[in-house]
Amino acid sequence: MSLTQVTVLGECVADAFPVDGPEPGGLTLRVLPGGGPTNTAVALARLGTRTRFLGRISRDAFGALFRAHLDASGVDLSACVSAAEPSTLAVATLDDAGRAGYSFHAEGAADWQWSAAELTADRVGSAACLHTGSLTLVRGPGAELVENLLSALPETVTVSIDPNVRAELVDPAVYRARMPRWCALADIVKLSDDDLEYVHPGEPAERVCDAWHAAGVRLVVVTRGPRGALVSVDGARARVPALAAEVVDTVGAGDSFTAGLLHRLGTEGLLGGRLKALDLERAVEAAAFASRVAALTCSVPGADPPWARDLAACDP
Repeated sequence: MSLTQVTVLGECVADAFPVDGPEPGGLTLRVLPGGGPTNTAVALARLGTRTRFLGRISRDAFGALFRAHLDASGVDLSACVSAAEPSTLAVATLDDAGRAGYSFHAEGAADWQWSAAELTADRVGSAACLHTGSLTLVRGPGAELVENLLSALPETVTVSIDPNVRAELVDPAVYRARMPRWCALADIVKLSDDDLEYVHPGEPAERVCDAWHAAGVRLVVVTRGPRGALVSVDGARARVPALAAEVVDTVGAGDSFTAGLLHRLGTEGLLGGRLKALDLERAVEAAAFASRVAALTCSVPGADPPWARDLAACDP
């Protein structure tokens, strides 16, 4: 168990996957707990990092599913708000490569209805790192309060952000406009190459990394699926190869990568401030570990990240 505590702030999403139903003319859905921040919290706890989840969880049937899933993985739910509003629902479809596309049903959902009285610094706890991202950063009315919380955190808390662009629900221009602000608040930004293309279409990743470093963020990691990941620390860069995996689907793989990255940085004693001790070599080691976690997530259906024992079983 890592002594580092990470608090994850964000949404819970009910991921509904169409399956072959028993009756013609109908649609049968298999519902699994998901949402980028939820997936990251689950993966962190399963790896052995002390993890607190900070979210507004509905009191509906999906909310009960989220609570059971997070609790069974060892996530601390003491900071969560029990919300009257409904849960967010995403109906997913998979392409031939196992990549998911989503249709969101999120209007008026519990996840975005933060009040200033609810989203207070004491809910973060004694975390060395606060991770957030996805729709929580862009959906009102709560998004502004989330940014206010990030700006009020002490310098002893490392801030990690994964934009996890959902173009089906939010115009990518919203992410593009807010990225400079997020980079000024964050120490770590992790995103996929698809996210990067939405935010800065047609621009080389290296140029974008340099602009974000100039805005204030120290570590930028761009994941590229089977092409591995680009790691950039203050402009010093390296590429980390992807691990071979028998892909069932890629649901939750990026979130598991984020968890693996933060877990490894935490076990190395690097979280808990502005990453002053981080260099490119140690960032690459953390990204390589994160790639292992993501590969194992791809090998099973849905967002079902590995436990620490699963990684140990794969060691030579």
